Amino acid sequence: MAIELHYPWQDALPATGDRMTLRPGIQWVRMPLPFALNHINLWMLDDRQEEQTGWCVVDAGVATETIRHAWQRLLAPKASTRPLLRIVVTHMHPDHIGNAQWLIEQFSRAKHPARLWMSATDHLAAQLACQETTGYGGEHAVRFFAAHGLSDRDSLEKIRQRNGYYASMVPSVPRIYARLMDGMTVRIGEREWRCLAGYGHSPEHISLFDESDHTLISGDMLLPRISTNISVINSEPEADPLGLFLTSIKRLKALPADTLVLPSHGLPFVGIHARVDQLLAHHAARLEDIRQACLQAPQTAADLLPVLFNRALDLHQTTFAMGEAVAHLNHLWLTGELSRHEDNGVWRFSARR
Repeated sequence: MAIELHYPWQDALPATGDRMTLRPGIQWVRMPLPFALNHINLWMLDDRQEEQTGWCVVDAGVATETIRHAWQRLLAPKASTRPLLRIVVTHMHPDHIGNAQWLIEQFSRAKHPARLWMSATDHLAAQLACQETTGYGGEHAVRFFAAHGLSDRDSLEKIRQRNGYYASMVPSVPRIYARLMDGMTVRIGEREWRCLAGYGHSPEHISLFDESDHTLISGDMLLPRISTNISVINSEPEADPLGLFLTSIKRLKALPADTLVLPSHGLPFVGIHARVDQLLAHHAARLEDIRQACLQAPQTAADLLPVLFNRALDLHQTTFAMGEAVAHLNHLWLTGELSRHEDNGVWRFSARR
């Protein structure tokens, strides 16, 4: 039977630096972000390793003083007698991995430091991004965005200056880690979590599903009220992340209809099948908007920003919007619905007639 999307705790939220119990062994932490997307949900799970009781933290937040002070209130010895035993990071984006190294240094046992657990692909991508920002800053990003029609000189110069953008939010990535892979089971405390790899939002995103009470820590693969950013970036300019993402979320429909979804942004919700259907419909509508625009005239990604986003965008939002516009164009191009040609160094996409 279909279950409509709903929020079991309605608008209840944990305060910054506090935690809220959702199910046995699962606590919800909410931290502020310095973006238009102004918060991230993090999770504290009861854990046990080598006869030691402690915490497993799922995702770490951006490396800001505000978030670090909040973690101090949650994990410092005066607040908790239990050490940090491990950190699970769903993927390599700064709001998820930013504080991982700092948390290990601050709150794990000196003789047996907590280990980072994440996918190999995202672990490598995070290390590379710390060396040179990929996707949204630096000279390579400028060339990529310019090749897709972004021509405002002021915006391009600001993007050029963001070469250290990733490292400013992720000062370091733990060198040693434990690898998570699709289908493997990880025991955390009294729960056994099955890893579900998802693609398109990051190289190899890992969500966690507990069959015992149908709980999914979805990371960014499934959000309740906004659509996950799906972007093409300069290091893989002919990629089809949208196709990968749509395939990945369709797999989530195999999970039970009553699954409690714990997303990285927004409120915990039930109604996983309904939400997947909404996202599939959303992207189908955006693809149709692009088809219609390309029937009228050749389009660049920059041309399509007002078609896909009916609001003013700041620079941070523009870079994400450009990546998403290219993702939709690439999907239609790679599936044969659009053609593309280069015009004075700029890619334009046209409908095949």
